[in-house]
Amino acid sequence: MSTTTYAGNRERIVGIAAELFARNSYHGTGIAELSKAAGLGRGALYHYIGSKETLLYEISKTQVDRMNAHAEALLGSGLETEDLLRGMAKGLLCNIAEHRSEWAVFFREYTALTGENRDRVVAARERYEGYWRQALDRGVADGVLRPVPRLLVKGILGMLNYTYLWFEPDGEVGTDELADAFLDALLDGIRTA
Repeated sequence: MSTTTYAGNRERIVGIAAELFARNSYHGTGIAELSKAAGLGRGALYHYIGSKETLLYEISKTQVDRMNAHAEALLGSGLETEDLLRGMAKGLLCNIAEHRSEWAVFFREYTALTGENRDRVVAARERYEGYWRQALDRGVADGVLRPVPRLLVKGILGMLNYTYLWFEPDGEVGTDELADAFLDALLDGIRTA
């Protein structure tokens, strides 16, 4: 089997697992159910996944890693503060809309991870929060935002993150429009006079 075929099969299995974990929960999804959904025997399934927790880890970490890379690129791009924050918000909402099951699993199930897997996911999440803090701090340093409590980042991310529960990508409002509406409300509250 070629590396490309292996990687494609593994990615397909991870996607199936994300759907099942989002619908039935991590603990509520058994290997037999996953095997059936993937159309593989248990032995073949384990060849691709290693363990059920490995699947949970990959689902939980992949999207956070993507958002960290997105935030790093934006922070290094020299954008003005407002454009930086809007770019971060739009990137996150777009990713949530495109990977809703994965985010549902991340938010609901990452605590089932153990040891180093959990530590790496928590560290990745904290790094992402840190990028938002850097963007806000840059706005304060540039004189366009007033200082805000450090916990505001958690509030901003809560507002954006939990769209996975209710946002309909094919609805009347798109991801960019929603991100702009959220950022308008936020920035109107923390801009300097």
